[in-house]
Amino acid sequence: MAFITRASPRSSRARLRVWGLCLFALLGLVSGVAHAARFEVHSASTSLVNQVYVLNAGISYEFSERALNALANGVPLTLRMDITIEHERNWWPDSTVAELEQRYQLQYHALSGLHVLRNVNSGASEVYPTLRGALYALGDVRDLPVIDEKLLDGDARYIISIRVQLDIESLPSPLRPFAYITPAWWLSSDWYTWSLRP
Repeated sequence: MAFITRASPRSSRARLRVWGLCLFALLGLVSGVAHAARFEVHSASTSLVNQVYVLNAGISYEFSERALNALANGVPLTLRMDITIEHERNWWPDSTVAELEQRYQLQYHALSGLHVLRNVNSGASEVYPTLRGALYALGDVRDLPVIDEKLLDGDARYIISIRVQLDIESLPSPLRPFAYITPAWWLSSDWYTWSLRP
């Protein structure tokens, strides 16, 4: 014989309270993970040096625990800086004048305990005793050539945008499929935009 009991309002409220607490804890965990792992462009500007516009920027890199574990185990991490320059127009859509991609590779060498930061575009590399030092150098962009003054119209307005992200495509092949489906690897800043008048 089956018995049907009616749930009391008190037990329903208790269940709702438990579910609410679980949801609150889960949201706190998700926001904590999102805050702990993120890239952010804090500042960026261009200045004219010897007829070439150069970029100066301040960027912070906060990696996820998963990415840091991979780095500590010898996996090189490649970071990509995307820069776009658009001609700002009133009556027509903005047109792209130039797109640049600057790549950096960060690698930890367990035997020496050193972090190597290499500019993939130029091949130049620097060695740092701590990860913090390497990330500070990576985020302190100084006098990066962006575009020749002759390529810009002196009467036009331009919009420059910059974004940095972890390049999943550059990870070793066995790790790549997991990185595609794991949010801890999706590290990217928002676009940071400013205007330029030659």
